[in-house]
Amino acid sequence: MNATIEDLEAALRNVQDPEYPVSVLDMGLIRGLAVQGNTAQVRLTYTSMGCPCKEMIADDVRDALLCVQGVERVEVQEVFEPWTHRDLSRRAKRTLTELGVT
Repeated sequence: MNATIEDLEAALRNVQDPEYPVSVLDMGLIRGLAVQGNTAQVRLTYTSMGCPCKEMIADDVRDALLCVQGVERVEVQEVFEPWTHRDLSRRAKRTLTELGVT
């Protein structure tokens, strides 16, 4: 059984940004998801080009996707698409506001 994009998204909802209790999906760091056979492909950006947590985030994304039934391999492509607060989901904005982050 092949994984679906929805399966990948569900797994990524459990991957938290290292600084805030917000998923990488809600932070807007995931720029693309695809499944080809048993391979999950993810395009991942960061809030800054010099993000000190790049490796940790990529590893967490990879580990989460490898837990999805039907995924045996994960390809993470780092893309440096400018990230802004507009990339945050409503859920992320609400959480960050509650934490006093503006």
